Amino acid sequence: MDSINRNQPEANRRDLSGADAAERLREMAQDADSCFFVTQGGLSDNRGVRPMSVREADEAGHLWFLSASDSHKNAEIEANPAVTLYFQKNAHAGFLEVEGHAEIVLDRQRIKDLWNFMLKTWFTEGEDDPRITAIRVTPRRGYYWDNKHGDAVAGAKMVVGAVIGKTLDDSIEGTLTF
Repeated sequence: MDSINRNQPEANRRDLSGADAAERLREMAQDADSCFFVTQGGLSDNRGVRPMSVREADEAGHLWFLSASDSHKNAEIEANPAVTLYFQKNAHAGFLEVEGHAEIVLDRQRIKDLWNFMLKTWFTEGEDDPRITAIRVTPRRGYYWDNKHGDAVAGAKMVVGAVIGKTLDDSIEGTLTF
């Protein structure tokens, strides 16, 4: 561990697996609401990196998105289903990196379940737009950085730590294994 973590007076590491990892992922993805969705072998100027809204983080730990069938993203997933997602809940906490396997899902009922009226901005024919596909990301592993007791407690600990010259923060981090 590095010097900052060694100076912590309390444990700030917690690796999670299985259901605990899925729950942490679900909570953090819902709080962040969107992420950078990174595919391999980007076909356009964005090099495979784009912001995406998470439509659902289900109980099993799958993350669901909606996408256009003719998008670079879908073509990149078809060529290589490995993806990396980067989440940030706010400026000071709720950071998450997840590696997973993406799959394009054509189930019209699932697409309707994920639909939101505001998506008509991109899918102008509405929820029945034939270009809409769902993407299910099955996480493999990840890493998170967060605080244990919310932003107010984390901020108070940082102020006290600065005043007394001691490392006091409310951070928690660890691996996620699914």
